[in-house]
Amino acid sequence: MDRFGKPYIRSVHVASREGWSAFKYPYNIPAVGSIDGLDFHPDVTFFVGENGSGKSTVLEALALGLGFGPEGGPFSMRFATADSVSPLHQHLRFVRGALRPKAGYFLRAESFYNVATYMEQDGRHLHLDTYGGSLHQRSHGEAFMALLTIKLRGNGLYLFDEPEAALSPSRQLAALSAMHLLVQKQSQFIIATHSPILLSYPNARILRFDGDGINEVRYEDTEHYAITRDFLNNYPRRLEQLLEDE
Repeated sequence: MDRFGKPYIRSVHVASREGWSAFKYPYNIPAVGSIDGLDFHPDVTFFVGENGSGKSTVLEALALGLGFGPEGGPFSMRFATADSVSPLHQHLRFVRGALRPKAGYFLRAESFYNVATYMEQDGRHLHLDTYGGSLHQRSHGEAFMALLTIKLRGNGLYLFDEPEAALSPSRQLAALSAMHLLVQKQSQFIIATHSPILLSYPNARILRFDGDGINEVRYEDTEHYAITRDFLNNYPRRLEQLLEDE
């Protein structure tokens, strides 16, 4: 990769473990407690794992450490409806590329409604027109696609937490295509997801969070791919096994 371009974030490392306790959240999560450093792909890095495995916690820490607000939005957006972030970001040190991104966005599926509300209340200086108009006048999925296809223009660092929560399978395919266009426009993504569709993005780095820590895996070796493929290929038998009377 050209040293004058991406990646904007090469890696992150734990710089200090002061106050780090294996008995306190979030350090009591195995993947978080064992974290030492993470290397990011210049284009797309995925975090995968079971619910509660720590992937969203780490993504949040990355976002806060990079200067995003706790509920998401662009770098310029600063607000919080609750004080619920972990202190993990205070321990992190980033290794950056030669250039800083011209734009950035942190998407949290669970707080995107709050971001939209904040913009509705102060729309003049936050430029709702850059999203194609009001987000509250669209479905959750339509609002996210407006973000991805209208708001984001490239040369950006984008952190997404479970973006598929708002999207139908066909919209996930559309999101994959939109992501690729942004990658071609010098963008870098870090995404926590459960979607086997999004995870299929070619050459992405996939980091699996589990009880053994955080390890890189191939797409075909993810549980998301294996379970989805097995169920679709054998769904009558799998339904019989799942729903049979004991």
